[in-house]
Amino acid sequence: MTDQPLNVTVIIGSTRAGRVCDTVGAWFAERARLRDDLAVEVLDLAAYAFPACYPEEATPSMRRFTGTVSGADAFVVVTPEYNRSFPASLKQAIDYAYDEWQAKPVGIVAYGSGSRGHYAVEQLRTVFTALHAVTMRDWVGLDLLAASIDESCRPLDTDDRLRAIAAMLDQLTWWGRALRAGRRDQPYVS
Repeated sequence: MTDQPLNVTVIIGSTRAGRVCDTVGAWFAERARLRDDLAVEVLDLAAYAFPACYPEEATPSMRRFTGTVSGADAFVVVTPEYNRSFPASLKQAIDYAYDEWQAKPVGIVAYGSGSRGHYAVEQLRTVFTALHAVTMRDWVGLDLLAASIDESCRPLDTDDRLRAIAAMLDQLTWWGRALRAGRRDQPYVS
């Protein structure tokens, strides 16, 4: 069923006050929604009341989050780079799901001030590999100090950025379709 749109969940990975992650995520989601082969949903971690400590029993927010992860065919994580890694809020959310990530592709949009989020990307690749997910080789990196960011921290559409988005989404779509068919034909075993 290659004509069925791929269900892609864009995860807004920062919950900090004054963040720009939601602005960057909305910019990316708008571009992803231009594709007919994708059905894009945005999941903002700031909308979830996750507990400070991992509870013995999952909370309603945890169940709602893992349900959304379970229903997606693929993901794009939008993340800042904080201290050469990604936010604790994102790690906490990722850890609430396990089987739900397996045999699914993950693309990454990362940003930083003076960096393009490279260290956050590398850390996320390690985490998602441990969860049996497939990360895309190509990713979208943004330097918030560059001239190609407007005053509201919204990225401007440059040829390089649009090519990076297209490359990552092409890879995500290929992997998403292949893994969706694979999960349908034979359940993934870890």
